[in-house]
Amino acid sequence: MASLIPFLLAIHVAAGTLALVVAPAAMVTAKGGAAHRRWGRIYYRAMAVVALTAVVVALWRPNPFLAMVAVFSYYFAFTGRRILLHKRADRGERASSLDWGAAGIAAATSAGLVVLGIGRPGEVWARLGVVAVVFGVVGLAFAGLQLWRFARPPADPMRWWFAHMTGMLASYLAAVTAFSVVNFTVLPTTVRWLWPTLVGSPLIAVWVAYHRRRFGQRRTPESAAA
Repeated sequence: MASLIPFLLAIHVAAGTLALVVAPAAMVTAKGGAAHRRWGRIYYRAMAVVALTAVVVALWRPNPFLAMVAVFSYYFAFTGRRILLHKRADRGERASSLDWGAAGIAAATSAGLVVLGIGRPGEVWARLGVVAVVFGVVGLAFAGLQLWRFARPPADPMRWWFAHMTGMLASYLAAVTAFSVVNFTVLPTTVRWLWPTLVGSPLIAVWVAYHRRRFGQRRTPESAAA
């Protein structure tokens, strides 16, 4: 197994680089178009490879922190992809046991990050305790929101669109974070880990608010005409 680690790391880096490069293509192409779907599929598969190789390497070394962060990060892309399969609750489409199970695993992993980040049982947790708590809180909030939506699907017919884009954009923040941790060594450790989340999360929130307003404006004339 030890001889496979360098090979897995090479695959991990290649997949992460691919994800960083193709994600902007998916972002700027027309939503729902062939190009958007193509780049989105490539991005999602690259992120799946990144998560899988990260978990294997982290468990072998072992480094529970990195393994848990890999699960936490991948869940955003997983949610963004899976929501496309049950996007219309008004037509009877519902989350499957796979969606419920993944949300439960993500919530448990995020809770573990919070507990271990506070308890700091080892050197890695002592050094990255703040990072673990922040990621854990974000992961708990996101997974908890998904569980709530599974149990009580929102009436808004566009909720899937926001869930899809939020999940994909949040997963891209994870990819940027990995790049930052490896390359921005001049920054303090905690800053390297957290600046993408601290900068990107408000931008995603603004983006969601902007498009909610646009969709609302589109529906208003239709409602008035009815």
